[in-house]
Amino acid sequence: MDSSDNDPVAVTAQQPLAGIKILDLTRVVMGPLATQVLADQGADVIMIEAHDGDTNRVMGPGPHPELSGISLNLLRNKRSVAIDLKSAEGRTALEALVRRCDVVVSTMRPHVLTRLGLDYASIRAIREDIVFCQAQGFPVGSPRGNEPAYDDIIQAATGVSDVVERVTGAPGLMPTIFADKVCGLVMAQAITAALVQRARTGVGRHVEVPMNQAMNAFMLVEHGAGAISEPPVAMPGKPATGYARVLSPDRRPHPTSNGWVHLLPYRPEHYASLFTEAGVPDAATDPRYADLRATIANSDSLYRDVRRITPTRTTEQWLDYCREAGIPATAVASLQDLVDDLPVVQHPHAGSYRIIPTMAVFHGAALTTPSPAPLIGQDTAAVLGELSTHLTEAP
Repeated sequence: MDSSDNDPVAVTAQQPLAGIKILDLTRVVMGPLATQVLADQGADVIMIEAHDGDTNRVMGPGPHPELSGISLNLLRNKRSVAIDLKSAEGRTALEALVRRCDVVVSTMRPHVLTRLGLDYASIRAIREDIVFCQAQGFPVGSPRGNEPAYDDIIQAATGVSDVVERVTGAPGLMPTIFADKVCGLVMAQAITAALVQRARTGVGRHVEVPMNQAMNAFMLVEHGAGAISEPPVAMPGKPATGYARVLSPDRRPHPTSNGWVHLLPYRPEHYASLFTEAGVPDAATDPRYADLRATIANSDSLYRDVRRITPTRTTEQWLDYCREAGIPATAVASLQDLVDDLPVVQHPHAGSYRIIPTMAVFHGAALTTPSPAPLIGQDTAAVLGELSTHLTEAP
């Protein structure tokens, strides 16, 4: 045993999932995001790809035919193995990998998993204590369980299009792959929870993340609102569902004399301070923000009044004032602003690219540059070489 095994500082310096092996059978963004999070946290993620690679490799432009801008970060810290799961050789390699992995993750539909012999029962027969996470559009065994589902479909099916309609007047979609990313993070958390339980009990776990179920739960946190009560309760003139404050069409950045600012006078004293500063009559006694309940109920008119006063000053002046008054506020950042703040590193095949930060920081862990996204099948020989002794083992 290395002496560092008993050194709390040395142990802390490791990423939290160091030593965990994950077999990644996912595609596009949802599953790969889940495994990216786990890989960033130290897991050894081995992704199985077809010989023509995953969809995310061609989602938008990129510096290399096999690496889009999306895949440069989504596939980092992973190893790529290109095998045909329908072939005898591919199946043999897969089974050897399962025996050595702690987790198997899939985003295939249930009937596809069964047809390929990749369902939980089949995988558990190879390794009994496996953590098996499957995610698909709708619950296994439900009438829609085998239907194809992408982000757009799940947004429309889980109330996202409804809240967009309430704000804009027509059903729409969030201009980001909202459901894919939410569900990817749910997958990562659920896998970690199952690993914790296995560490305590020695027993594996079948984990399922139906996208519509995860997104229903996500959307109804606030938008279940008064409809969660039985019987439902509602504000006058409002439906029982939907959190009124965030459904206000005026909940958006405000114009200033030289640009835009988003400020949120969330509490009653914030509104009183802001409107007093702007010289609004009776600002200290306005009943619309007599208490927090009143500010929420009167969000529409309050946001409109804030919008009327912000053009009187520059963005910088409003930010300075809000800092002094303790009112949450920020300048409006563009996507390009976010990209410009990212550090530049070198990829051995794609050249310079920008690293997107990890979503969580584990203080005390060693800071390392992520390993670059692999080309299709780049690690096949190395990974299968590691399995050489297992490939000849009897089932």
